[in-house]
Amino acid sequence: MINRRDFLKNASLFTLGGLMAGKVGSADAAKPVTSETMAAKTVGLQIYSLGKELYADVPGGLKKIKQMGYTNLELAGYKEGKIGGVDMMEFKKMVDDAGLKITSSHVNPPVREYTKANRSQISEYWKKTADDHAKLGVKYLIQPGQPSTRSTEETAFVCEIFNEAGKIVKAAGIPFGYHNHEMEFAKVNPGSTEAKLGRRVKGDCIYELFLKNTDPSLVFFEMDVYWAVMGQQDPIEWLKKYPNRIKVLHIKDRAILGESGMMNFENIFRQAYANGIKDYFVELEGMPDGRSQFEGVKGCVDYLLKAPFVK
Repeated sequence: MINRRDFLKNASLFTLGGLMAGKVGSADAAKPVTSETMAAKTVGLQIYSLGKELYADVPGGLKKIKQMGYTNLELAGYKEGKIGGVDMMEFKKMVDDAGLKITSSHVNPPVREYTKANRSQISEYWKKTADDHAKLGVKYLIQPGQPSTRSTEETAFVCEIFNEAGKIVKAAGIPFGYHNHEMEFAKVNPGSTEAKLGRRVKGDCIYELFLKNTDPSLVFFEMDVYWAVMGQQDPIEWLKKYPNRIKVLHIKDRAILGESGMMNFENIFRQAYANGIKDYFVELEGMPDGRSQFEGVKGCVDYLLKAPFVK
């Protein structure tokens, strides 16, 4: 089975049609980022991108994020009414004081393997989580962790649980969404004991099963375009195929946006706008060159603010 580490290691060895190049031209990169440019664009940030660096000084860190040009946040680190150990409402006040807005949050049930025995535990988790986030006034509540999906049957059961979660979260006035990594593009078969990722693997794509077997009125999808590429997929094809299901994007590259040459962000943004997608969040994994995460997210927002194809 090919794992994420293998793909990250070998990512430069494969290409996908329509996904290469797409960098801001050198002339555009030379243009200064003006306050007028920043004011004209709405750019979200997934705070996971900053890791522990944010919690060294949360109020100060949030102000830095605002000064960089970000406008919206997607939270991570929710647990028992706290965000990264900070009371949710205190965290919200810090965000408000910084001039930012919380629009989304990533949360995961406490179990990865869904069974009939823990079904009620998962439901109770979503009730409490939805109530907490309703107080924050979030626009989206999104699960970023893939449950165990080793077979067609197991994947179908996960879809049932997603629909239940969607009902619970919707009752709190929030849409429920799901965020992918690369292994959602693996394939499963009836009775199989392992999901396998690969171009020549036969079976049903887990991501396709998620889309087909969840209720569109209860479950939407946040596509992470970088992890789609790591799963040997063209995110633009999925955006075209499911324009009414994919509502939000994670804009991500190997590190700082536009530096790897792997991602055609211009075409991705063009298709997203054609689909009517308005919300996206930058997400940054670890910086490979010793620079801080704050430096990394600054480089990402600079890229987007300079990019002529980003509205």
